[in-house]
Amino acid sequence: MTPDYWQQACAELAASDPVLGTLVARYHGGVLVSRGDPFSTLARSIVGQQISVKAADSVWARVAAALPQIAPAAVLAMTPEALRACGLSARKVEYLGDLARHFSDGEIDVGRWAALSDAEIIAELTAVRGIGVWTAEMFLIFNQLRPDVFPLDDIGLQKAVAQHYCAGERPPRKALLEFGERWRPWRSVATWYLWRSLDPLPVEY
Repeated sequence: MTPDYWQQACAELAASDPVLGTLVARYHGGVLVSRGDPFSTLARSIVGQQISVKAADSVWARVAAALPQIAPAAVLAMTPEALRACGLSARKVEYLGDLARHFSDGEIDVGRWAALSDAEIIAELTAVRGIGVWTAEMFLIFNQLRPDVFPLDDIGLQKAVAQHYCAGERPPRKALLEFGERWRPWRSVATWYLWRSLDPLPVEY
């Protein structure tokens, strides 16, 4: 699934910002893509915390193999010992269980999200143990394809803005927030291109 707003966003950003105009032209054809299922995306993000991508892929493969399906009920049916045997820490087992309970109890209701703001979804997600604001923002960009998320605490975004706009000096958080106003209502798209400028491979989540 790709966002229907992408071409419009790219055209408007390129017309208003020469730096982004260059990046849009350089990475023409690239687009944000959603991996789909919200629960599995969030579960995978918890599994991958504070370990290498390679290790995260390995642990996730074992978790996926141990479950009949990647779904809240299946996670809740697993014993903590069985999840630990997949390579998860005790804390991550707790986090996965809390995520599954939020979905199964309806505290997280994907069907309601179309009517919720970014801030409201972030509040819903960060009520889950192990999900912080940055994780919720990445989820909004990469899973929900929300067009105007601006992850102020993201190191890659800070580094790219410093490199392209601030002579290599990272702007303070407040200054970065003000700086990003120029890219509304397409701050997710601007951020995606700024990430690409640091790493030509598309960012995935």
